[in-house]
Amino acid sequence: MIFEDGDMLVSYLNMKLRDDYGSLSELCEDLELDEGEIVEKIREAGYEYRPELNAIRPLG
Repeated sequence: MIFEDGDMLVSYLNMKLRDDYGSLSELCEDLELDEGEIVEKIREAGYEYRPELNAIRPLG
């Protein structure tokens, strides 16, 4: 399921976080994804997970 394009991955994850999951950890557990790999991929694309927003936002 891992998107090669970082922006597509962020868009998909933000949609799932908004609509279906209370945290990135919950999403990764449910979809059987490696959370560390997800965090690395979104960081490479210039983003980070912000738990207080339950969303992925640009670094900074």
